[in-house]
Amino acid sequence: MPAVNVHVAKTQLSRLLARAEAGEEVVITRNGVPVARLVAYESRPGVRRFGAMKGRFVVDDGFFDPLPEAELGAWDS
Repeated sequence: MPAVNVHVAKTQLSRLLARAEAGEEVVITRNGVPVARLVAYESRPGVRRFGAMKGRFVVDDGFFDPLPEAELGAWDS
């Protein structure tokens, strides 16, 4: 895990990004003190499954009733 100072990180950002994409971890230091880690971003696409929430909550029968006039008026403002 190489460590580079902020100046080097700013001037060689493209190279450091390529190293991170290749799986390397780069530590960025300020005055010799580690302040950040540059690693590749791992996107995790969410898997959506139909019916995944089934049985986890109940919709009350009154959910589909019309809203009271006072609440409808609040939406108009």
